[in-house]
Amino acid sequence: MAMTVDRRRWVIVAMVFFAIMLNYVDRQILALLKPTLETEFAWTDQDYANMGTAFQFATAVAFLGTGWFIDRVGLRLGFALGVAVWSLAGMAHAFASGVTGFIAARVVLGVGESVGTPAAVKTAATYFERHDRQMALGIGNTAPNVGAVVTPLFIPALAVAFGWQAAFLVAGGAGLVWVAVWFALRIAPVAEDAVAPVRVSWLTVLRSRETLTIAIAKVLSDQVWFFMLLWLPDLFHRLFGMKQGTLGLPVALVYAFAACGALTGGYIPQRLMAGGWSVNRARKTAMLVYALLILPIPLVMYVASPWTAALILGLGLFAHQGFSTNVFALTTDIVPARNVGSTIGIAAFCGNMGSIGMIQFSAWSLGHGLGYAPMLAICACSYLVALGAIQLLLGRIEPIERDGSDVVAMGH
Repeated sequence: MAMTVDRRRWVIVAMVFFAIMLNYVDRQILALLKPTLETEFAWTDQDYANMGTAFQFATAVAFLGTGWFIDRVGLRLGFALGVAVWSLAGMAHAFASGVTGFIAARVVLGVGESVGTPAAVKTAATYFERHDRQMALGIGNTAPNVGAVVTPLFIPALAVAFGWQAAFLVAGGAGLVWVAVWFALRIAPVAEDAVAPVRVSWLTVLRSRETLTIAIAKVLSDQVWFFMLLWLPDLFHRLFGMKQGTLGLPVALVYAFAACGALTGGYIPQRLMAGGWSVNRARKTAMLVYALLILPIPLVMYVASPWTAALILGLGLFAHQGFSTNVFALTTDIVPARNVGSTIGIAAFCGNMGSIGMIQFSAWSLGHGLGYAPMLAICACSYLVALGAIQLLLGRIEPIERDGSDVVAMGH
């Protein structure tokens, strides 16, 4: 029986979901194995921060081209190349013999993984109407969190049983399997007015107020996400003395909350709009709620139980992912689909570059005895500042009208 149009769309979402999940498995392994690797290779906190910085910088620079690349060549080929590159780079970590080798592997990993975000948002803008796009983005935005839940549950055990190299090899190999399945699929355009990839004026996108707005929101929210991704296992290790084999469970709980936040980020505005609320009112109300929910996160420094800390941090990342889903949805509200990849690419470049400052500041704070308190305070206030910037730069959110010229088909 022929697959219906709606079902074809959700198959695409499922494939994107698994790709982004694997993306976050690959990037989180280093953080989870930090206690083991720093003992074996005599790393310092600054060495570790430099590895994180190398990844962020490479990803940021690549974002300037990968968003445009996805717009130009289409999702099918561009996404497959990105997944193949980051999977091979992930496997290369297993052969590193020192800081330089790990930095080189992180740089290539970052370049490949930069394809993921613009490709995921492009999928929602291309294949879904606004009422379905919310949920597609919400589901897609749970993928990083599912990856972040799965990784601490399985990777430490895999490393203990078979060695740390096996963790990198298994995760990278799963990505190569994804590429094979992706190319085996034959998914035709799902709309009559779907067109081939188009030329995009990168400078026009760069100069727009919409791009500036999304970029600021990404800088302020991404610094929180990448701080957590890189330092969260170490936070539990330092504050509660948790060892390699035990810190996985509270970290997994934190990211389970984050996955729920991504789903609500799509569902809540959708329900509000279905109830007659304007896009402007629904979007900003949801973002305000999420910005308020993350405010208690500095209380982690004052609790005695790692599970209480996991609940507080989980609420914070629940709020982050709800807010982040709405930033992506806002992009599809105000930017033509043909330009979504480039807009997200530029904004993600800014977000990753901004995150470098947070990563280096974290190493400085820990090295000077200040602990995690300064970073947690920054996390708490970032989202209210981001929402204020959106209000200042955009005013009332007025969604653009879609037409056939805005739809970009997946190539074959």
